[in-house]
Amino acid sequence: MNDSTAWPILIEPEWLNAQLQSGTTPTISIWDLTTKESYQEGHLENAIFVNFASLRSGEPPVQGLLPSNEQLTEVFSQIGLKDDTHIVLYDDDGGGKSGRTAWTLDVIGHHNYSVINGGIMAWKAKGLPLSSSPTEPSATDYPVTYLTDELVVSREWLLEHLDNEQLIVWDARSPQEFDGSLARATKAGHIPGAVNYEWTRAMQLDNNRTLRPLEEIKGELEKLGITPDKTVVTHCQTHHRSGFTYLLGKILGFKDIRAYPGSWAEWGNHPDTPVER
Repeated sequence: MNDSTAWPILIEPEWLNAQLQSGTTPTISIWDLTTKESYQEGHLENAIFVNFASLRSGEPPVQGLLPSNEQLTEVFSQIGLKDDTHIVLYDDDGGGKSGRTAWTLDVIGHHNYSVINGGIMAWKAKGLPLSSSPTEPSATDYPVTYLTDELVVSREWLLEHLDNEQLIVWDARSPQEFDGSLARATKAGHIPGAVNYEWTRAMQLDNNRTLRPLEEIKGELEKLGITPDKTVVTHCQTHHRSGFTYLLGKILGFKDIRAYPGSWAEWGNHPDTPVER
C-alpha cells in the first residue's frame, strides 16, 4: 500500500516505519505535535515541529476556539502544507493534540491525514528510529478561505438543537467535571442530555495510551447512545480532550461527528446556558 490516499486514519508505528523504510512512500509531511524539548530530544526522521498552541485562538476564557483564517493561513503556509500532501500526525498525550489538529484539517477541507496510534510514546517503546536533527519546512502559499461550518458547532446551535432526538452530546471530560463535583468554570455540571465517556477510557494507559480494541470501545459507546446513526457533538473544557474523541469517532466510522470548540470554558461561563448536575 504505497498510495497515501489509501492509508487509514489510524496507523501503527511499525507499519509506518516499514512504509518509510521502503523508499516508495508518496509525498507525506510528518507533523510533531509534542513539545519543543521532546522534539529536540528525538523525533521521527524529517518530522516538522508544529506548535500546537498556534492552532487555537488561546484567548481566555474560551481558549479552544479556532484562530482567524489569517493565522491558520500563516501557520499552514509556514509548515509547507499543499493540497496533495498526506499529513502524518503524532503527539505525546495519546491523541488529544493529533485529534484536535485532524479536526482543524477537516474544517479547512484537508482530509488527507493519518495519526500514529500511541504517538511518540509508542514509537519509542518499539525502538523505532529517531532523529535529533530539526527539519525546516519549505514554505508554501496555503490560503485558508473555506471552513466546513458543519464541523464547528456553536453555543447558539447547541441551544437550538438540544431537544433534537437525533443529537447526542459526547462529554469527554472527567466524571467529576461532568457531575459537577469539580468545577472549572462559573457553573458546574454538564450540558443537558449530554453523556459522559472520558477520553482516556478508550486508551490502554499501561501501553503508551494506544487505543483499546475498537469493538470494545464501540460497544461501550452504544450503551450510552453514542452511535454512528446520530449527529454526535463532542466537547470537553477547551476542545483538546475532545479532539481525541472526535478522532475516535472518525476511526469508528461515524459519518456525522462534530465538535463544540467553545466547550465547557464557554458553556460553563455563559450566563444564559442551562446546566444539569
